[in-house]
Amino acid sequence: MPLTTEQRRALMILAGARNGVTEALMLANGFQTKMLAGLVLAGHATVVTETVRAGVGPTMKVERYTITDDGRQALFKR
Repeated sequence: MPLTTEQRRALMILAGARNGVTEALMLANGFQTKMLAGLVLAGHATVVTETVRAGVGPTMKVERYTITDDGRQALFKR
């Protein structure tokens, strides 16, 4: 199934991010959680939950998306 314009745009952002992109940043770029979940279910991206601490504050959970090899192939497939 061909990628939509939004899926392609999301994968382009993920492809340019060496360590992945947080869900918060993807949402700030206008992507919907449902579309991001679809990329994960299709095998085009992975999501990992990390526990991080900013400075001396409390820890928090952060979701980080990364592109998969299948996602790269789908992105650059003509």
